[in-house]
Amino acid sequence: MKTNKIILFLLVSSMLTTSCEQDFLEQAPLDSNSEVSYFKNLTEFQAAANGLHTNVYAWGGSGEKPVTANATYGINHDWGSDIVSAGGDEGSGLNVISTGDLFWETTYKWLRAANKVIVAGEAYSNQEEIAGPIGQAYFFRAWNHFFLLKRYGGVPIANSVPDINSDLVNGSRASRYEVVKQILDDLDVAIAKLAKTTVTSTGNDGHVTLEAAKALKARVCLFEGTWDKYVGTKTDGDGTGSGTGSKMPSGYPTVTEFLTMAKNLSKEIIDGGKFELWKGVENVSNIASVKNPQLYKNSSYYYLFNLEGATSNPAGLTKASNKESIYRAVYDAVTRKSATNLTHTWPAGMTRKLSDMYLCTDGLPVHLSPLFKGYTTMNAELQNRDYRFTSCVTPVLEYAWGNGMYKTGAQYAVDIYTLSKISYQNIPSLRNGEGAVGGRKFRSELASNSAAGDEAMDYMFIRFAEVYLIYAEATCELGGGLISDGDLDYSINKVRARGGVAPLNAALLAKASSLGGQLTFLGEIRRERALELYSEGQRINDLCRWGIAEAELGGQPRCGGYLSYNGTDSFLKTMINPIDNKPVYIASSYGGKINTSDFSFTYSGLTPTKAGAIIIEQTANRKFALKHYLKPIPSGQIQLNASLKQNPGW
Repeated sequence: MKTNKIILFLLVSSMLTTSCEQDFLEQAPLDSNSEVSYFKNLTEFQAAANGLHTNVYAWGGSGEKPVTANATYGINHDWGSDIVSAGGDEGSGLNVISTGDLFWETTYKWLRAANKVIVAGEAYSNQEEIAGPIGQAYFFRAWNHFFLLKRYGGVPIANSVPDINSDLVNGSRASRYEVVKQILDDLDVAIAKLAKTTVTSTGNDGHVTLEAAKALKARVCLFEGTWDKYVGTKTDGDGTGSGTGSKMPSGYPTVTEFLTMAKNLSKEIIDGGKFELWKGVENVSNIASVKNPQLYKNSSYYYLFNLEGATSNPAGLTKASNKESIYRAVYDAVTRKSATNLTHTWPAGMTRKLSDMYLCTDGLPVHLSPLFKGYTTMNAELQNRDYRFTSCVTPVLEYAWGNGMYKTGAQYAVDIYTLSKISYQNIPSLRNGEGAVGGRKFRSELASNSAAGDEAMDYMFIRFAEVYLIYAEATCELGGGLISDGDLDYSINKVRARGGVAPLNAALLAKASSLGGQLTFLGEIRRERALELYSEGQRINDLCRWGIAEAELGGQPRCGGYLSYNGTDSFLKTMINPIDNKPVYIASSYGGKINTSDFSFTYSGLTPTKAGAIIIEQTANRKFALKHYLKPIPSGQIQLNASLKQNPGW
């Protein structure tokens, strides 16, 4: 009898990790404990549930194998997408069918771990006593099925601990609609059981709570509601020759029902008043006393992603101040470092498209706003722009990510301006075909003088900012592309306000129209998702669920900085590096790497890219098509289980 090798492995391998409730990163794994004898009381159930919290694709350092940093960079940072400069085959449409797939194999291991807790809980005498850890187990079963759904579409549903004769071992894939139904059912159970737990941010312990379950369900409902609206059954296949077919369970939600659930759930979280957008640096009363305060004003967005301890930011704030995170993976400098070399590898560099998507402070795109200062003068394009842009781009010749940039006390033994400039000053290098696009999101100042991989900022899976975005998008979709100024002020305009950007409203759209531009509410809401969630692993899936991924990810080059704009050379062409007194730009490195024609993007309001921009990836390599909306099923799995059919087009 043919059997799926991964499921067989799961039958003999326990993947749970345990810990005490206060710190679930330091205890021994449950592998040594018998599945039958271990779960005897609340402490043991919570220890098992704690282990599930590390079964996630977070930073993926060396202590979390097989989920390595190299494996997670692509999915966690949108690599290969239209907005991040780092290349990635899945974003370019260059990926191929592989024999095995780490994400398929590992996710099913993690599903088995969640099912062990759930099954053990069913036999426990006091259901109310263990409601918390069981609710967390249901959350992670939903979380991992949702990961598989986004990646592969319909998959075998893992809602039990399989034996050798299980349908999970030998059966076919469920349809995407059956998988979604399983996810929603599990989240309903999680919500019911987690109703009495505390806010995730409290104590910075990272435990899944009621709000996390509601936020995940809102995310799922928005995702599937828009997928059904814009993609429909195009990627389903017939279930016989390819794919899973389009079988829908009885009572499956309509698009309107999905969007209504997304709106209502996000509203419940907003109205609950337990979370807030983090504005740590802006709220510091003594910011003027910090060395070079101009470097830190309005930069909370940057420091949010680099919170470690008091020495990681000019305000001396710790992770306890982060009430924006709804669900996060917790790291620390001793037991669980990121081990991913984030600061030194620029995981979130920007493309030209993303740089131009950031609005001016008047709320208008750069090609419409009178506040925009152009591209050719040094740092001109950073003026009068969204703080999220200026927080995540280091100005040319500015000093960056150096321990000692600011002074908050005696903890700094050095002053950056007494150190070698070559270590800290941001000087473009255009000598080897580079794209001249930076991005310092996830690049810690604290870690710059430490060993690579010592960063210990938390990985935030769900933030309060996303909840605002979900509310706005679901409301706009339900309104046929229209949304009231009141709903915008209630949601997305709070996110824009942190960025120092004028509110989105009917008057702004009218102003843009008077200037010859066509902005739409839905287009601007989609823009906000790109800006706020950039390099957080959602961009490619967003483009797919909107049904525009092949247009946005294929058929046009990805570009970087401008060497010239409208016939005028930029400062990059003549700039001299102050360290070695040589030009920063070498023309011979850019043969065929400079864009020669203007091109636009598919949805309204985006600034066209013009000739003169550096090409990061040529059009010939941008092959993303409809089939790439779903990844291929690993061929090794199909060989061992003939009931699995490959996704359409593969």
